[in-house]
Amino acid sequence: MDPELIAKAAAARENAVAPYSGFKVGAALETKDGRVYAGCNIENVSYGLTVCAERVALWKALSEGAREFRQIVTVTDAPRVTPPCGACRQLLWEYCGDILVGLHSLRGLDEEHRLAELLPHPFDRFQL
Repeated sequence: MDPELIAKAAAARENAVAPYSGFKVGAALETKDGRVYAGCNIENVSYGLTVCAERVALWKALSEGAREFRQIVTVTDAPRVTPPCGACRQLLWEYCGDILVGLHSLRGLDEEHRLAELLPHPFDRFQL
């Protein structure tokens, strides 16, 4: 797993707004040309309006014109690695395809997966 992406995701995690759960997440999404977009989770009291770190990073990248992606890394401080939620997996699939997903816990745990492993039966435009 790329140490630079881990560092950028960890730095983004420090900006997380998680007053309700206390669960801070950072993400760093790398484009095929090497640009990196970082994001953190931002909670809302209604929870349904909470936005995950992966989506913040993805939306920042898309809003800046990025369209081709290589990998994403997420960082937490959980006792085990934490994969993206289902909504994030679906959005990552639609906009990034079968990218590499790196999962890192500040407790020294790492895993890497292809997105297709984490979302084996995605809903996509070919089903429309």
